[in-house]
Amino acid sequence: MPIQAVEPRRLYRQIADQLRQLIDAGEFAVGDRLPTERELADQLGISRPTVREALIALEVEGRIRIRVGSGIYVTEPPRAEILTAEMDEGPFELLRAREFIEGAIAAEAALHARPIDIEHMDDVLRRMEDIPRPTRMTIALDREFHTMVAGILGNAVLVRCIGELFDQRMNPYFERLSSYFENRESWRAAAEEHRAVRDAIAARDPERAKAAMQEHLRQSQLRFSRNFGEKSAAREVAG
Repeated sequence: MPIQAVEPRRLYRQIADQLRQLIDAGEFAVGDRLPTERELADQLGISRPTVREALIALEVEGRIRIRVGSGIYVTEPPRAEILTAEMDEGPFELLRAREFIEGAIAAEAALHARPIDIEHMDDVLRRMEDIPRPTRMTIALDREFHTMVAGILGNAVLVRCIGELFDQRMNPYFERLSSYFENRESWRAAAEEHRAVRDAIAARDPERAKAAMQEHLRQSQLRFSRNFGEKSAAREVAG
């Protein structure tokens, strides 16, 4: 048998495996409440975002149910095993990468933007502001804005790269995470952050454009970092 390279598993997947094994071993029965996200992070010695990614993966599998404001509960295993494509990178890792890459792109865009580019951004922002809460259309507009900023540089590879990075959020893990923490308020905040990026690019200020884009993606991470135990209006999210 030929020797094959071994790929290290992402930490959040290792945590999901450990929790799944505890459930399968009977440490937590159906209906039991798991320790809180904070308690799990403390016990495991890891960050809360990593715990959150593991919990979302388990919920997508149908092994637990997260009830915002109440807790995390073990559920009856699905009759047929749910096969989901494993995502190598977790949502927070993806957003951190985008923060770094898109910040640099926004800085360059500020040096190359033409009046027509600003007009195109304004058009997308107007359409964003016409929609009061997150929907599938807002996701499409969000993607359009980010690829449009990359497009200012006239490099098709960068446009494709940013589009592909954005499209990684179109998976069950990201969708479940969004369903808990995206709402009218978060969408208004995101729209304002997009406008700050546009204003910095229009002002031809690369440092300000970089900072605005990085702040936007940093805030996206923070919006997904609310405690599951907090009361939330996120159930307003449309399907």
